[in-house]
Amino acid sequence: MPTISVGKAALFDALGRSFTTEEFENLCFDYGIELDEDTTDLPRPTREDGTQAPPELKIEIPANRYDMLCFEGIAMALNIFLGRREYPKFTLKVPQNGKMHELRADPSTSKVRPFCAGAILRGVQFDQARYDSFISLQDKLHQNLARQRTLVAIGTHDLDKIKGPHFSYAGLPPSNISFVPLNQNKEMTATQMMQFYEKDKHLSRYLHIIKDSPVYPVIFDERRTVLSMPPIINGDVSKITLETRNVFIDTTATDRTKLDIVISEIVALFSEYCAEPFTIEPVKVVSDHNGQSRITPDMSARDTTAEVDYIAKCIGIPDLKAHDICKLLRRMGYAAAPSRTAPQKLLDVKVPVTRADVLHQADIMEDVAVAYGYNNLPRTFPHKAATIAAPLPLNKLADLVRVEAAMSGWTEVLPLILCSHEENFGWMNRKDDGTTAIRLANPKTSEYQIVRTSLVPGLLKCARENKHHAVPMRLFEVSDVAFKDPTRERKTRNERHLAALWYGKASGFEMVHGLLDREMRMLSLQFLLGQKRQDENIEGYWIEERWEDPTFLKGHSATIKVRQLGTTRTIGEFGILHPSVLKKYELP
Repeated sequence: MPTISVGKAALFDALGRSFTTEEFENLCFDYGIELDEDTTDLPRPTREDGTQAPPELKIEIPANRYDMLCFEGIAMALNIFLGRREYPKFTLKVPQNGKMHELRADPSTSKVRPFCAGAILRGVQFDQARYDSFISLQDKLHQNLARQRTLVAIGTHDLDKIKGPHFSYAGLPPSNISFVPLNQNKEMTATQMMQFYEKDKHLSRYLHIIKDSPVYPVIFDERRTVLSMPPIINGDVSKITLETRNVFIDTTATDRTKLDIVISEIVALFSEYCAEPFTIEPVKVVSDHNGQSRITPDMSARDTTAEVDYIAKCIGIPDLKAHDICKLLRRMGYAAAPSRTAPQKLLDVKVPVTRADVLHQADIMEDVAVAYGYNNLPRTFPHKAATIAAPLPLNKLADLVRVEAAMSGWTEVLPLILCSHEENFGWMNRKDDGTTAIRLANPKTSEYQIVRTSLVPGLLKCARENKHHAVPMRLFEVSDVAFKDPTRERKTRNERHLAALWYGKASGFEMVHGLLDREMRMLSLQFLLGQKRQDENIEGYWIEERWEDPTFLKGHSATIKVRQLGTTRTIGEFGILHPSVLKKYELP
């Protein structure tokens, strides 16, 4: 979980009172966060003026609470929890002349970062602590929600130093981009910047995101002055300082959902310092080529419903009423009321714009429990067990298959579920139709590109790494493979497979056939011969010769057929591997 450092005196001042360490620990526990460290009695660094840095509180925050990644978010959440303030009402205010600032996206951005959004904070009053918190929040969002800037990149600019109201977002070849990067005094092209920042400890981590792209994303003002080259660096011309009063925020992304969360969090937490607190000036995004034109940011609460009985039963207080739950939810920043359609059974809940972590009524139930107080919940022990321990049928079957294979003298192995695309398809002489394998979006290495669709590559790799051992080797695995499946909710499905490999000086076809027969006998399936195969009422299995299969030697493979409950299915295949497959896996 992320740990946030905040000034002790500043936080206690924001909360309206001082706390002892024990009192603040209890407050944190009640809210569901944790005080990790109080530096009051610890050695602290010395500042430039020779004075000691003030005491800090280091607070652990749940990883999905993006609204608490800075001092402002922690202070707001705890003040609402303590009943000192209501959740703020955010207002989008268009300039008096009625003309909004505009961010126009060019179709070329679809090649690199297709989504963008913007917002303006007017009349911001920065001091050093607020400025540091503002920069720190951006960095934490980049590392956390934005996944090291791969999903979202944030740029902040001094609006008074640039020319509006028309900004543009385009993708240009690196040689066509030239500007003075942040905190530098020399103009560089994008290509030069990539070389310049290769040795930078901070920015070098992000260069790979766009380095191989044919175009780099760039944001311009009305004069075609470069404001930023996301996700790498901003231009020095629009650098914000303690004197900055009007802040233009741009965000670019590869994920629209994350984009909306990031920009909403930033403006929600720092609009408190605007001339009109919690007032944001919207930006009109024009992106007609991909249907993403809209007004940003969207600061409206999300409407959802929650069941009263579900919440009451989950926290162990069956007689908790709808109006009681609504009061508790207000302590957590929600706006809630009994539903008009079923006031005793349902609640109409408005989820705060900063609570992107709330996805289900289970999350609402958890917040009700927090507001009620975990220490106040009744402590009971169930009179009878809620469940009876038993393995899932699939796992039970898999264990039975494992035991039979092991008792037959075969050795179980457990390769990784991820593999390279070539290992899964090319090395097995099979083609990828694009509808089968689940690809990783950003694989770290070429060795882990897809989720395997067969157990055989893993067995072959195990044999390759152990070929110095005596032969024959008898290896098997019972594990999951995964496939794309558009009919499922998650668009994928898992299947439990059995694979066995006999590696020795002979083909071993009969050895694998023998293991198949043993497993089928354990499952009470008889081998069908002759007329029995034609009789639809007889259940069992048989094999059929498979003449053409690029993975196996021609004419030396077979499919496994099973008939159960009147249905005949192909459940597997086996054979002698093709010499080209063995060569690719370096197996003599």
